[in-house]
Amino acid sequence: MSQRSSGVARVSYDGKTVDYRSVAEIDRAIEALDREIAAAEGRRMVRHVRVMATKGL
Repeated sequence: MSQRSSGVARVSYDGKTVDYRSVAEIDRAIEALDREIAAAEGRRMVRHVRVMATKGL
């Protein structure tokens, strides 16, 4: 189970501890890490956006 899904807002790794104030802050940190990993691997992040719209009834 991941720290995020278990509701833990503190992560310790390699002697460092980070406290997150919100799920949004955790999401931003994960996105930043994903970008760093992609850059290190020489690839770009691919985002998929699905737009769904309907006319009013």
